[in-house]
Amino acid sequence: MKSPKLEALVAEQKRWQEIVGMRTVAELNGAIRSGHATEIINVSEALQERKIAKVADEICALGRRLVLLAGPSSSGKTTTSKRLAIQLAACGMRPMTISMDDYFVNRVNTPLDENNEYDYECLGALDVPYFNKQLTQLLSGETVELPRYDFVSGERVPSGRRLTLKDNNILIIEGIHALNPDLTPQIPREEKFQVYVTALTTIQLDEEKKISTSDARLLRRMLRDKNFRNYSAEETIHRWPSVRAGEEKWIFPFENNCDMMINTALLYELSVLRVHVLPILEEVPTTAPEYSEAFRLRQFIGFFEPISSKQIPPTSLLREFLGGSSFRY
Repeated sequence: MKSPKLEALVAEQKRWQEIVGMRTVAELNGAIRSGHATEIINVSEALQERKIAKVADEICALGRRLVLLAGPSSSGKTTTSKRLAIQLAACGMRPMTISMDDYFVNRVNTPLDENNEYDYECLGALDVPYFNKQLTQLLSGETVELPRYDFVSGERVPSGRRLTLKDNNILIIEGIHALNPDLTPQIPREEKFQVYVTALTTIQLDEEKKISTSDARLLRRMLRDKNFRNYSAEETIHRWPSVRAGEEKWIFPFENNCDMMINTALLYELSVLRVHVLPILEEVPTTAPEYSEAFRLRQFIGFFEPISSKQIPPTSLLREFLGGSSFRY
């Protein structure tokens, strides 16, 4: 791992694992079988909340008014931004959010990818000059009417939502391009606080074998796709290489631009995901090209002792994928 910031984040996660006394799946499974699942959940959630609170404290200490938050697919960006907003409010600030999706260019002007399909992942799909104009106006104390992107017509229309930043307001913007300097070239670096959200699974299968960090995100995405988008595991697996290629191009190159990183991987999460994703993976037909990957994931998730999701708090990041969150998405 080349990034010093990522290395520090991994070291932090491993210290968290030492707090609860487990480094491997066997140790986790043993603790679950011994009746310590609730304790593991509570400590894991508390440690993550402390990190989010630390980020909020740093933002307030620096007096930054614009928070930009990015991360790869299913890293939990949306829930993290909502929990960060709560911690900022606890510091006496009034956070406000803007959706980057509302700054898409009209569909007719959207760039095409190599398959001659609309490329909504690229930076060119956003109206960067207009986005910067409104950010500059907001940070200068002006009132702006935010746009709304109509996904049916493929056009940007007025939203009727007018926004003015007061002295105690902080603007939070979450999206895949948030750390790309080309997204906000007109905003001075000292006015931005940039957060990178990732999901680094540091628990190991055994003393030798590490777990792929992308596997956990794929399982999260698979569950969310099934629960909220009516996509099958087969469809999610089929799309995953394209998603990963987009991350390599538009997200990972800018991760070191951040001021702070947040790891959303939870020590216990794969035990919870096992209960929900195994039935979904079993639906992939043996004749499908995606079957071999589905079979591999079934073997992998089968190593984990199951934990019921009933014990997961409503503010947990996992609720973004499981459902039952107290946040609105």
